[in-house]
Parts: sequence; structure tokens; C-alpha cells
Amino acid sequence: MINPLKFQKSINRELQVVKNRVRNLIGSANWGDEGSYKEAILRNVISQYLPKNLSVGNGYILKKGNNNGNQDFAVSKQIDILIYDNSYPVIFSEGNFVIVIEESVKGIIEVKSKIYTGRTNSSSLYRIIEKFNTFDQFLNIRENENNRIFKGVFGYEFDGNLNSDTIDTSLRLSNGMVNHISLNSSIFIRHWINNEGLDPPVNCGSHFYNVYNINNLSHAYFISNLIHITSNKDLVDRYWISFPIPGTKERNRDRTICLDE
Repeated sequence: MINPLKFQKSINRELQVVKNRVRNLIGSANWGDEGSYKEAILRNVISQYLPKNLSVGNGYILKKGNNNGNQDFAVSKQIDILIYDNSYPVIFSEGNFVIVIEESVKGIIEVKSKIYTGRTNSSSLYRIIEKFNTFDQFLNIRENENNRIFKGVFGYEFDGNLNSDTIDTSLRLSNGMVNHISLNSSIFIRHWINNEGLDPPVNCGSHFYNVYNINNLSHAYFISNLIHITSNKDLVDRYWISFPIPGTKERNRDRTICLDE
């Protein structure tokens, strides 16, 4: 018997099983290498499900500048995971490392071994979202529900209080700039442009974030949303396997952060 819920949980479990393999071997000898390894794990899993016209790597976005002064081009900070349309020629490619033009970018993801609350730690959600400000200037496409770039934060673990005021402050700072967050294996956050079709309904004037506690499905839902947003096809016929929580994940909504207040 087909069981899409177990299938999605197996994706979640795959990421969780491998996350500590390098740590078990090297301990705390080199956290930078461990971080690179975990980025590679997520890239490899994502690549299994992407349409053939999309590729995944890490690197930089290059865009034409505003011609003020002598700077004709601008370069982003390094991005952990880049999803790009490979029908556009890349500027440079070596292994997983790429430099691409902004028009080809379909998604960007910042990966953290552990995400914290507060504001001082560089791996706190607040500081991660601050960093996204520099990425967002390279992705100037006006967004709506039918035209979105996937901009995600992926954490293997979360250390903090989900109900912390800093979480809400971080999301208000983002204001939709980051649209999908997986804090750990169970906590998933999504930006919504409107509340059409949500049950139970959301009482916000315009756009908002919903925070969900979906047991052992956060990573899988993060990837499923990535596939649905970056694909050029209407994937409504596969919702049943991509988002298999009975009664939809809205029944597992922890709270809503309105962005129109």
C-alpha cells in the first residue's frame, strides 16, 4: 500500500541519520568542515528531486551593476546552496562551485548545523536574516504566488525557545524576504502572501508567517516546497505525496506572525 507520509518521513530521517557522521569522526576538530559536509548532504538530497532543467551548487550570483562610478558588475556573498536554471549558461563552474547570473536563479538556501535564538550569535535566526538582505538585492524579481524565488534557511538543529520574542522579531525583520525556514526536523516556518484557502483561516490583513510543529516532517516539507516553487510545471496532481499530513499542516499550526501591524 502506498504511504506518502512514511515516504516523506524517510527523507527527513535520511537527513537526520547522516548529520552527525563527520562529527562522530572528527569531534570538534574543525567545525567549518562539518558545516561544508552538511551543506553537501542537503545538496545531494535536493538534487534527487529537482527537474532536469534545474541544477544545484554553491557559489555566487553575478549581476550587472548600475554603472555608477567604475563598478559595472556586482557580486553576491557566497551562497551555501544555489538552485539555478541550467538552460542559462553559467559564468563559471568547477565541480559544485558555480557563478551564475541573477536571471537563472530559482532558489537560495543558507544552511546551519544549529540555529539559535537571540541576536549575538552569527548562527542566530536574526543574524541569518540580516545576511539575506545582501542576497535579496540580487533577486529583484517582483514576487507573487505565481512567481516566487525560493529563499530558505535550513537548520539541522534548533537551540532556543520557539516562542521567543526574538523569533517573531526576526520574522518581522525578514518581512517575507526569507520565505521558508526549517529550524530543525519538526519546526517549519512559511511565509504566505495571502490567506486564501487556509483552514483554519488566518486573521491578518496582508502577508504573514505561519509557524508549524510537524513531527519529523519539517525538512521534507522544506524540500517539497522548494520543488513546487522552482518547477515550471503545475504540480497540483502530486500534492498528495508532497504534502501528506492528514487535514493539511495547518492543523499543526503553532502561531501566526502578521506583517501588516
